[in-house]
Amino acid sequence: MPSSVEPFGLYLGGKWTSPAKAKRFETVNPATREPIASFVAGTADDVGRAVAAAEKAFPSWKETPAPKRGDLLLEAARLLKQRKPEVGKIVTQEMGKVIAEGLGDVQESIDFIEYMAGEGRRLFGETVPSELRSKFCLTVRQPKGVVACITPWNFPTAIPNWKIAAALISGNTVVFKPASNTARCAVEVVKTYEDAGVPPGVLNLVTGSGGVVGNALVSDPRVRTVSFTGGVETGREVYVRGAQSLKMVHLELGGKNPVILMEDADLGLALDGVLFGAFGTSGQRCTATSRLIVHEDVYEEFLGRLTDRLDRFPVGDPLDPKTAMGPVASADQERKILEYIAIGKKEAKLRYGGEKLTGGLFDRGYFIGPTIFETRHGSRISKEEIFGPVLSVLRVKDYAEAVRVANDVDYGLSSSIYTRDVNRAFRAMEDLEAGITYVNAPTIGAEVQLPFGGVKNTGNGGREAGSVAIDEFTEIKTVFIDFSSKLQKAQIEDDGGE
Repeated sequence: MPSSVEPFGLYLGGKWTSPAKAKRFETVNPATREPIASFVAGTADDVGRAVAAAEKAFPSWKETPAPKRGDLLLEAARLLKQRKPEVGKIVTQEMGKVIAEGLGDVQESIDFIEYMAGEGRRLFGETVPSELRSKFCLTVRQPKGVVACITPWNFPTAIPNWKIAAALISGNTVVFKPASNTARCAVEVVKTYEDAGVPPGVLNLVTGSGGVVGNALVSDPRVRTVSFTGGVETGREVYVRGAQSLKMVHLELGGKNPVILMEDADLGLALDGVLFGAFGTSGQRCTATSRLIVHEDVYEEFLGRLTDRLDRFPVGDPLDPKTAMGPVASADQERKILEYIAIGKKEAKLRYGGEKLTGGLFDRGYFIGPTIFETRHGSRISKEEIFGPVLSVLRVKDYAEAVRVANDVDYGLSSSIYTRDVNRAFRAMEDLEAGITYVNAPTIGAEVQLPFGGVKNTGNGGREAGSVAIDEFTEIKTVFIDFSSKLQKAQIEDDGGE
């Protein structure tokens, strides 16, 4: 029986197309399990056509003055502002985050596109003095060519726009492969750039599995840069595959983010922060607070206040503005999180929750209640990324132990400390092994004008957002201009002759 949901095609060379006899897949609302839309399961041939379209469009787009490219990005941001209510609702329906966060996802896209548009009048290089007379030295940025942007489902408009806007303003052309379970959001991203006037072939969309579409993109020799956000194991595979053809591969991977709560902290402020950090987006953020490291002097008091608040923490319909937490994103996510909860029940003390929610709306979707374990450092749930509404709480004696516990994991994305001691706060800025550190705020992401990324297994050293976002999408060319009208030899002494 044919599906009744709206079908969408691939976007290749400026045209929406559905290849004849193409296999299709559907995305599902995680709150209701109702199908949302139908999409083409792309093939390696589809990837080849997308890359060919991007390669053909590259010379003209590269020659387009960067401020003009910025004008097109500004138009995309303007259109997205108009469409924010509609697109935010699509984010919530397809991914499951509550409507305030769905709208926030779109707002982050708008903010970043506007920020990147300004780079069209910057794209800074350097000028430096020469060691020789009558010689000028500088660097310029040049685009890399065709780039692949492979994105996850948890920020289904924001993360794609982080990558696409930075790649486009730098003069590259793009093949975009989104997560399959948020393909409808990806269509809205591409439609925004299309309607803003981005030329055919400059941005292309191929939906489908990572094993087919992703692998074909990473393996294609015409793709010079791969920007990937996702899990660690998949990231390693992408990195190795890309290295075979010496591609630039930028990885943004997992996190096991700690909040350190010291004995002098403002507990009311920390309570609000931990609730949002741990259970906002149902814990499905790479920056989510997954570990709460609490000084023993305030451990029982704070944990009691936290569980009391959770008794009044509304979980339910993500489109209801009063809901604080919606479903997890998919059946696979639900299964994985429940497996970790089962592990936690064997190795730790369950303090709160720990169940799949049932009854009424809950029976229709993928709902797991907020869960808290009291555990020891070194347990699986204290060290492995769960990516769900599961918080591990660990008791420590002092600041030194707190930092040791915080750093003793494989990840290093976001970190936080709550304290009124300014000296200790500044020490934490240096001591915590993470790409981001917050003081008196939870482990959330960065503002768009600042770099985002981490250390250790969180990535391979690059950063997204901020002015450095263009680094992964540009090559640095060094230029020397000698206007002495004679041969000059750097590092070789002049014998005085002409």
